[in-house]
Amino acid sequence: MRRFFSFCLLCFFVLGITISFAVSQEADEILEKIIEAQGGRKLLESIKDSTFSGSLEMIQMGMSGSMTLYHKEPNKMRQNIEIMGMMITIACDGEIVWMVNPQTGSAEEMPEKMAEDIKRQALSFGNDSFLNPEKYGITFVHKGKAAIEGKDYFVLEQTFSDGHKATNYIDAQTYLIYKIDTTSLDQMGIEVETETFMSDYKKIEGMMFPQSITVFQDGEEYMIMSVTEVNFNSGLEDSLFKMSD
Repeated sequence: MRRFFSFCLLCFFVLGITISFAVSQEADEILEKIIEAQGGRKLLESIKDSTFSGSLEMIQMGMSGSMTLYHKEPNKMRQNIEIMGMMITIACDGEIVWMVNPQTGSAEEMPEKMAEDIKRQALSFGNDSFLNPEKYGITFVHKGKAAIEGKDYFVLEQTFSDGHKATNYIDAQTYLIYKIDTTSLDQMGIEVETETFMSDYKKIEGMMFPQSITVFQDGEEYMIMSVTEVNFNSGLEDSLFKMSD
């Protein structure tokens, strides 16, 4: 079961970091260009909830399945993963992080370490933490440029209130995210170096979103996610994120 727990946690993390940034004074100009590239501040402020669906392939485990992720501002999140005939649910109602045990069908609170990580991801996935990061103790620093395969990228280091860091590589021409370096948990619950690559951006209801996300762990291809459907402002209820009795 630990393999599935850590995989679900990684899914939260990957989708969260695809649209989340922090801000610092010297990076304001770049940040505003990123906001504009993703659809503009007015559009992002108007999005109160999001639903993402797609397929996934776990390369190292030799498994494939489907996933749906729900998010409601500022920090509620739920993810349903169907794989190998099982439905795995992990959710955060803003305070309590819980999962449905696929073997028993019962809802259980997550262990403290995973719960704290998921809370951070649920917050960072939201637009409010992106547009107003100072409210949540998030900082953002511009670290210059880096060349990858002959192309220039802005290097942006993000630090969350708990000290977790992620290095974002932003296309210097489009201001869209290309790569993110950070750490995450592998299938054994061990922290590993993680690289996430995003490609095939498309405009969804006015917002640019990657349709393909590939994750490497310690240099080896781990997972491919293909987003097939995105919906905003569908009126998600708070009850969707609360742990049932």
